[in-house]
Amino acid sequence: MDTGQILLIVLIAAIVIGAGAFFLRPSRKRGELPPQAGQTPPQAGGGRATAETETAEDLTDELEKTPATDTVDIDGVDTTDVETAEAAPPALEAPEPAASRMVRLRSRLAKSGSLGAALLSVLSRDSLSEEDWEEIEETLLVADVGSEPTDELLDKLRTQVRVSGASNIEQVRAELRTILLDLVGPDMDRRLKASPVLGDDGEPHPATIMMVGVNGTGKTTTAGKLARLLVAEDKDVVLGAADTFRAAAAEQLQTWGERVGVPVVRSDREGADPAAVAFDAVKTGREDGADVVIIDTAGRLQNKAGLMDELGKVKRVASRQAPISEVLLVLDATTGQNGMRQAQVFAEVADVSGIVLTKLDGTAKGGIVIAVQRELGMPVKFVGLGEGPDDLAPFNPEDFVDALLS
Repeated sequence: MDTGQILLIVLIAAIVIGAGAFFLRPSRKRGELPPQAGQTPPQAGGGRATAETETAEDLTDELEKTPATDTVDIDGVDTTDVETAEAAPPALEAPEPAASRMVRLRSRLAKSGSLGAALLSVLSRDSLSEEDWEEIEETLLVADVGSEPTDELLDKLRTQVRVSGASNIEQVRAELRTILLDLVGPDMDRRLKASPVLGDDGEPHPATIMMVGVNGTGKTTTAGKLARLLVAEDKDVVLGAADTFRAAAAEQLQTWGERVGVPVVRSDREGADPAAVAFDAVKTGREDGADVVIIDTAGRLQNKAGLMDELGKVKRVASRQAPISEVLLVLDATTGQNGMRQAQVFAEVADVSGIVLTKLDGTAKGGIVIAVQRELGMPVKFVGLGEGPDDLAPFNPEDFVDALLS
């Protein structure tokens, strides 16, 4: 082999060795930068495992720092957890105490006291003719005072005018006040039985109050307002939505309860047995140690025997859990003598213990207070004089008569 051949073999060998060294060197990932100055490269054999461990730990830390209900804004829409937002309790309202209500309600009644204004307008005349007395009688009858109370009032007024004369308006006003106050009945027991009582089993039972009446008198609203009034007196109250025939009744009562933090027992099924709902409401009141349970019943016509019998059933079933302390009949003051017929039928069926007169403001029918008490022998316990949530107050005979004559 000559010298030229030897050089060719050496050259080929060098090329082969160089190419092998190039393809056998360690490779980097695409885009990976070489170590910077001062950095320690990964140790051989353990670099990949260490990097994966650090990445997992970093991800865990990041998840722990992120709230589970983090708010994310997508295209301007707030995607906060809806369930959490709905579960937030509503702000509770502070109902107005009864004492401060009376001042405001008396002022409202005075503005609509057309009965007293009409009477004083006639009685202030220099001399009273028979036509004047007939005008007074008509005024009393239109105001639904009733025939017997009207005759009684006229007889006493005639006597007073003959003694003192009609020219002394202050004396006539004073005598009229005395007569009206006597007719309204200042000695009637108007206290609401709203304190727990001991049952036959020796255990405390919540005072149970049933609200009854015809459609449209404001029964459900009155139940909610009464709950507010009792909460203002530091009573623990439970509401029972036993009006299961009107879909909006339970929702309406639920809203009243939520505003003052009062639980509401209701059925999810429309048309459910109202007696069962009333039973569960009183049972819940006993278990929770409530002071008062207020049961709202469905409005019903007094001439529908089936509906009235059902009302008696509601009372009987509810009384198995606790005795019924009150049955309040809600009457619309503007219905006048029709309200009297309603009261008579309800009193026979449900043993009504008291009257709530709604819509007494803005009406000349204030005499219904006298008529219903005289006819049924039961007191008006509450009056409603407006649509506000606290426009319900205990009835006070003196304030009522003074407002009429103011």
